[in-house]
Amino acid sequence: VQLQAFGGGLVQAGGSLRLSCSASVFTQSSYNIGWVRQAPGKELEGVSCITSSGGDTYYLPFVKGRFTISRDNAKNVVYLQMNSLKPDDTAVYYCGVAECGDGWFRWKDELDYWGQGTLVTVSS
Repeated sequence: VQLQAFGGGLVQAGGSLRLSCSASVFTQSSYNIGWVRQAPGKELEGVSCITSSGGDTYYLPFVKGRFTISRDNAKNVVYLQMNSLKPDDTAVYYCGVAECGDGWFRWKDELDYWGQGTLVTVSS
């Protein structure tokens, strides 16, 4: 099942955005959900992940302290709050079911696994 990412846009460096991940016919609460991104000309990289209970998370070191992943299982939504955005955060962001735990994240590097992404552009 592919999930859909929402909430991207154009923001100045230092600004904030909140991305949402949802699927209308899929109950996310039983699954770990991860966020990956692909910058122009670069490989897909794992950004953050949260376990089904919300008890464990992973952050790419470059975003740690600036991004916060959370989930509202009652609303069937996973969020990625992105603060202090930098031009290097510019990418298409995708979400999906993932393998992760406390401090680790294993993501599939096939782009077609991740579904429709949302573009985040950070201007300098």
